[in-house]
Amino acid sequence: MNARRSRREFLRASLALPVILLLEDSGTEKAARAQTIPATPACRDNDDATPPQTAGPFYKPSSPKRSLLIEPGMKGAKILVRGYVRSTHCHPVRGALVDFWQADAAGVYDNIGYKLRGHQYTDDSGRYSLETVLPGLYPGRTRHFHVRVQAPNRPILTTQLYFPGEPQNRRDWIFNEKLLLTMRQNGRDNLATFDFVLDVG
Repeated sequence: MNARRSRREFLRASLALPVILLLEDSGTEKAARAQTIPATPACRDNDDATPPQTAGPFYKPSSPKRSLLIEPGMKGAKILVRGYVRSTHCHPVRGALVDFWQADAAGVYDNIGYKLRGHQYTDDSGRYSLETVLPGLYPGRTRHFHVRVQAPNRPILTTQLYFPGEPQNRRDWIFNEKLLLTMRQNGRDNLATFDFVLDVG
């Protein structure tokens, strides 16, 4: 009888522990997690694939594998870009290559080294995450990121991502509103999301 009672008490305590931990979790911590963890993307079967765009003249192969492009002393407002790579049938594409390159805050590309260049691979849910700075403007172009996305053993998608509300958007000859980032603020931090859709069959 005592053994059965002890076992029941142990099970009750085990089940109650997650509830206690949740109750002890502060509202600040919950709010911080809500800001940093993107929601599961909404998608429809047979979504249109992300449109391609030119790579431009500043692409360099063999960028370092990294998701943090910010280096000590680098100028510019920080931005966190997150999202998913998925198929046109809403399936996550795990292990997809996502390769970013961009201008610095002054609108200049590093063509000697690999500053503000880096690639990564999506996780099992197709998620990627990039910490960088807002790219600056240069003559003839609006603010943008360059990116190459490739599902394993499939063709490469080369495209660009744009920022909403930029005055130069309407004057940029290759701007495409389908490639707009979704932006929001978290205090002084810039948060952006974009989901790449690949036609992988």
